Amino acid sequence: MNKLTVSEIWIYPVKSLGGIRVHTAKVLPKGLAYDRRWMLIDSHNKFMTQRIYPEMALFKLSYDSGDFFIRHSGQSIHLPFSSGNNTLSAEIWNDRAEVHEVSRQHSAWFSKILGMDCRLVSFPENNSRPVDPVFSINNNHVSLADAYPLLVIGQSSLDDLNRRLEEPLPINRFRPNIVFSGGEPYEEDNWKNFRIGQNRFAAVKSCSRCILTTVNQDTGKKGMEPLATLSAYRMRDNKVYFGQNLIPLDHTEIMEGNEITLDS
Repeated sequence: MNKLTVSEIWIYPVKSLGGIRVHTAKVLPKGLAYDRRWMLIDSHNKFMTQRIYPEMALFKLSYDSGDFFIRHSGQSIHLPFSSGNNTLSAEIWNDRAEVHEVSRQHSAWFSKILGMDCRLVSFPENNSRPVDPVFSINNNHVSLADAYPLLVIGQSSLDDLNRRLEEPLPINRFRPNIVFSGGEPYEEDNWKNFRIGQNRFAAVKSCSRCILTTVNQDTGKKGMEPLATLSAYRMRDNKVYFGQNLIPLDHTEIMEGNEITLDS
């Protein structure tokens, strides 16, 4: 069997905005450090994503000298680790989560660019948001990601998909946390327990994909792919699957180049 190696690690500090590739990441119970710990909510306190607002793809994030920055059309704003005292109850799918508005300045900045009333909020590390109990291992919790702490995708899986497409797509369409090289296409479908370095993970559920994957992350425009092609060979139960959701069992550090060892 080919050696399996972590080739890319990604975090998405603000839900549904641009991602940041990192060389190392601390694994926390809710996912990688700083991954989906912030999000935008609308005037009804409902979470905002590229599914409804594809132009959110045009907000790009960077990490410089220990700080996050958000950029859009030549403008930029600092993303602080601390938030204000305005506590809100926000809706994420079928969940309610207690969040804190980062600041009125940040909310006004996003509202002006998007042309709608919205707020930037943060999710404190200790706040509760349980994983679906059907797939929970030990009363696990998740950050502001859709449902699970992490997502892994094999580079071979993306390569196989791209061979079927007229125009190949980058991995950013699928927003993984971990990309690995080696192995067969879609072999992550069958993973159960594995290790990256010293950190154990449990693969708990294949990831069903939505129209967010059709948003070009450079233009903010929707298309038909990759869902049109994936639906021809990756559909079951009327859902399209690509990638595997993970729950971390240990909370150490992972880094690019780490070997992946399958326990089962």
